[in-house]
Amino acid sequence: MHLSAEAVGLVPALALAYLFSTRRNRPDRVQTAAAIAGLGLVFLAFFTELQQLALHTFLWAHLLQNVVLAEWAPALLVLAVPATLAARARGFALSRPFVALPVWIVTYLVWHLPWLYDYALRHPHSLLHVEHVTYLAAGIVVWWPVIHGTFSTGAKAAYLFVAFVLASPLGLLLALIPRPVYSFYAHAPRTWGPGPLVDQQIAGVTMAVEQAIVFFALFAYYLLRFLRDEQAQSALDDMPPASLTRHS
Repeated sequence: MHLSAEAVGLVPALALAYLFSTRRNRPDRVQTAAAIAGLGLVFLAFFTELQQLALHTFLWAHLLQNVVLAEWAPALLVLAVPATLAARARGFALSRPFVALPVWIVTYLVWHLPWLYDYALRHPHSLLHVEHVTYLAAGIVVWWPVIHGTFSTGAKAAYLFVAFVLASPLGLLLALIPRPVYSFYAHAPRTWGPGPLVDQQIAGVTMAVEQAIVFFALFAYYLLRFLRDEQAQSALDDMPPASLTRHS
């Protein structure tokens, strides 16, 4: 076990914030379970051996932590927010799709710039924590329109498809570049596991596949919902007035 600031500081702070913010808007069982799962994912990512592997040895371990912070945990934490509480945030600019998605993409791309990535890893007690917090914040922003947005299922499907298209190249690029990109991991001491280039390829492929599964699966879900709703509305519009009267 590893007493990282994310595990012993960020997770308890988020838990307290959640309890405080929901004291008048009580979450249901699903929302409570989502909160526990989201916080549990962050805790495990930074309390287990994965933390040491990410800090000292393997790029794939660090990217897995990033995925937890920027995608998995935020989705669960946003799902945990009661609808009455979420309604209060509808006026904020960051809850709008055309703002949320660029914020998330830019956060991902900026922190993966080689010089900044290496610098953050060489300053794990300062800048690396900033990186992790911004990933989590950007992840919450990007999932908010999907879970609490009031626009149509078709628009949500389009939003998720664009997110998938914009996010996928980063993992594929890491997998295809024929040399190690990050000097920190290129020169990291290794007593086991893949070398720097294979490590980077594993990290890139894993990231690309994970994003394909998560975003494309949700895109398919909302697209099918949209098509089903359109089909039901079309059938309703085609019904003769007498039938509509009887059904009403």
